[in-house]
Formats: sequence, C-alpha cells, structure tokens
Amino acid sequence: MPSKVDRPVSTALANPSDTRLGQLVQARAAQAGTRNDSGFALVGNAELAFTSRMTLIKAAQKTLDIQYYAIFADDTTERMFDALREAAGRGVRIRILLDDFNTSGKNAQVLKLAFEKNFELRLFNPLPGGRSSMVLRIVSNLKDVARIQRRMHNKIFVADNAVAITGGRNLGETYFGQSEGTNFVDIDVLAAGRIARDLSRSFDQYWNNPLAYPVQSLMSVQEIEQLKPKPVAAPQDTLISRPGPAAPSAPALPAASPATEASSANALPSSTDLSLLNWTWAPSTLLVDHPSKIAADADDVAEAQETAVDGLLHLMSQASTEVLIVSPYFVPGKVMMGQFAELRRRGVRVRVLTNSLASNDAPAAHAGYARYREALLAMGIMIYEMRAEQIGTVTSFGSGAGSTGGSKGSARTSLHAKVVVVDGRLLVIGSMNLDLRSKLQNSEVAIVIRNRALSQETMRMIEPAMASGAYQVELVDQQLMWRAPQGSGLADTTIEPDASATLKLLLKLLGPLAPDEML
Repeated sequence: MPSKVDRPVSTALANPSDTRLGQLVQARAAQAGTRNDSGFALVGNAELAFTSRMTLIKAAQKTLDIQYYAIFADDTTERMFDALREAAGRGVRIRILLDDFNTSGKNAQVLKLAFEKNFELRLFNPLPGGRSSMVLRIVSNLKDVARIQRRMHNKIFVADNAVAITGGRNLGETYFGQSEGTNFVDIDVLAAGRIARDLSRSFDQYWNNPLAYPVQSLMSVQEIEQLKPKPVAAPQDTLISRPGPAAPSAPALPAASPATEASSANALPSSTDLSLLNWTWAPSTLLVDHPSKIAADADDVAEAQETAVDGLLHLMSQASTEVLIVSPYFVPGKVMMGQFAELRRRGVRVRVLTNSLASNDAPAAHAGYARYREALLAMGIMIYEMRAEQIGTVTSFGSGAGSTGGSKGSARTSLHAKVVVVDGRLLVIGSMNLDLRSKLQNSEVAIVIRNRALSQETMRMIEPAMASGAYQVELVDQQLMWRAPQGSGLADTTIEPDASATLKLLLKLLGPLAPDEML
C-alpha cells in the first residue's frame, strides 16, 4: 500500500437548515408537534428503496455522503450514477466511501466516479494486488487473511445532512428487485433530523480514517478502464431496448403512503414523493462501530471497546416478553447461546427468521448456523427459514408470498434484512447480522428507535413472510422437521427443503471445519 497519501480532511454539511431538505424536516417536525428530534419511515419495498434514494439525490443541494460495503456495476446502479452526475453538475459535493472487497472485475468500473467533477471516492481497507477477478484478489492476499476478513460493512446514504437511509441493502440490481436470478428481501429506514446528523458524524470518522484511501492513490482511470469487460455481441433478434435515465423530477419531502411514478416490468420508477410516507417521530440512538475495529490490531481493540453487536445484545437481554430477530446469517456462538437460554428461562418468547440452505447466498454461513439449530430449538427458540422458491419473487415485506414488488420475475428469493424488535416497542434496523463476523470482524451501524407503533408496523411487515414465505423448523422426536409454509401446497419434510444435493454435501463438508467467526 502507498505510504504517503494525500487524504484531505472534510466533514458533513455544517448547517443543513440552509437547505430545502433541512427546512422541510424542520417544518414537518413542527407540524407533528413533537419534542422528538428525529423522524422515521420504514422502507420494506425494493421499489421504494430505489426511488427514495433517487429522490434524495435529486433533492440534495449541497452534499451527498454515501457509505457502502458493496456497490455493483449494473443497469440499476448506472441509473443512480446518472442522477449523481446530474447532482454533481449543479454543484453538489459527493463523497463515496466504499469497502474494497468487491471492487474487482466488472465492479471496478464504479471507481471511475472518483475522477469526475465534484466526486470524491475512497476505498476502505484496500487489498494490495490486481483487480481482474475476485478469485485472484483473494489468492494474492492469502498471506494476510486477517486483512481480508475485516471489512467495513456499514450502509449509509445521507443527503444535505438532513435525511438519511440506512439498513441492510447494498447498491445493485439484486437489492432492488431487478435481478434475473436471486433477489434479496430487505428492510431500510429513512431517518430525518438529528439522527441523520449522527449518521453523518459516523461517516466522517470513517472518511477521515487512515484506512480510507482515495482511489487516485491506488490506481489511474486508465488502469480502471483496462479492467472493463469486453462486450459480448448478442444475436440481433434477442436485443431488447431499455429506456434511458428519466429526466430529473422535482422532489418533495416530509405527510402518509408512498406514491411512485408508473413502472414497467423492466424499469424502476425514478423518484417517489417522500412526503406521502408515514413519518414517525420518536426517541432514537445510533449503534456504530469505531473504524479502529478494522485496524491491524483489531483483536486488541475488540476486547477494549463495546461493539454495535454488543449494544444490540444488551438491548435484547432487557426483553421481558418477546424478541423478534431477522438475520440472514445467524451464527450465535456460545455467548449469544447463553443469552438466549437466559431469555427462555425468564419466559421470553424468541422468534428468528433466517435463510434456509437453499435461499442462503452464503452456504458457509448456513453451516455455522446449522451447528446451533437443534440446541436453539431444544431451548424453545422458534425458527423460521426463508423459502427460496417463491411464486414470482418476494421483494418486499408485508405483501405476502408471491408479491413481485416490481421485480423482473425471478423465481428465487434470499433474505437480507437485519432487524430486531424487542417487546413490541424497541426497533433496531441496521447492517449487522447476529453472527460472530458482525461482532468481531466487520464494522457495523444500526439505528435503535423506541416507538411502539413503528415496532408494530415492522412486525406486521415481517410476520406474513414468516407465515407464508418460510418453513418453520421444529424438533420432533430429536429429528429436525421443516413445516411447509401456509398455502404453499408443499409437504412437511425432514431434509433441508429446496436445496440441491451439492449444497447439502457442502454443508456436511464445511460444517465441522470453519470457525464460527469466519462464517
């Protein structure tokens, strides 16, 4: 890595009240007549997840701060990049902070934004070596496995330091229901007011950290261009024309249900009226890891400071009646298992929605979860595993199995949301899974909201998916039993449902080998 790096210090917009978004947030808070300084709106729909980000880009007047684990180069993100370029053209300062792990092959083209006017792009904890393919990157860095493992997993999108989006989604077609293969089911939250400024302060900590390298210090635009995949000519009769980026429309913000422009099966709307969302003003706090968690001495740091996952576990330990957990990768480990046992001893109902082997995009993580499954069931934890093969594609919560939510019609679904609801009144939405990777290896961020109505709304989103889009796993005569989802027409089974023989073999091979913290 370069030893001398020009890394100018910059910070979030100092006075968001000078912007249209900041003024709208203040007006909305005054209209609500609340003492709470932060407003929230749930985003459980893939289409709204895309259009709300597009609207914030178009509404921004001064700054956009964007922090992600992964940004994938595809048609969906290219539409977002076009909107970002339009914002930069009208003078908006755009800072993009991206973890370096996925910036190889086709996805390296995202890095060219660093060389455009009013864009700054930094890579967090970059890996030395080439970017021609993910496999070669990993192989060339095997001498430093610890560095490969420690990733910035935060997901933050802030406009004018006034309105933000955070949650489980990265940026790419599979997160917005547009993939021809597997689409992720996820939940974000729009956050306005003081909590958005808290997210910006977190962004600044990472942006100005020595582990954040400007792209220009690592490679040139010519080197990035050389990584561009060569186009593959398609037969003339299979070519399908796609609409170009929609012209910018005037955004509106903070008033009660989303309204979007008309969409076709293959194109997402370009904006949404955020003022029509159901905004809730409530007490909140931010759980966020310090960037030092990713540093070379991170093992020592982890023992010396409380992590975001530690904070989440502490909140869960205070439950008196119930805990609802949504975590796509669920590897509890011994400490968390002890906490679950204590919750059950006190009579707290614990329900977990996670991926099945077939719906999991990381089979190794499922191997870690499978180690604990029988013990969890034995102590009375209720487990639901997302069904991979859906009728159409479920790209949103709250609409039941078979809702396509504006997707291309893929036949596979994978859970990606990270949500915890405690006692029906405390809601946590963020980037972290309940696994040892999130606790020990990755940096994470989450918002904690104390509001019964918002917590209940989240539960109403999730519970239909548990009932009709997931298998309930039970322990019957010491044997695992997967109960088929309601109305699916499927039979109960004692083997991993929908999974191929290859996946089942992989589970058996990986299960005994890899340590929990690496899954």
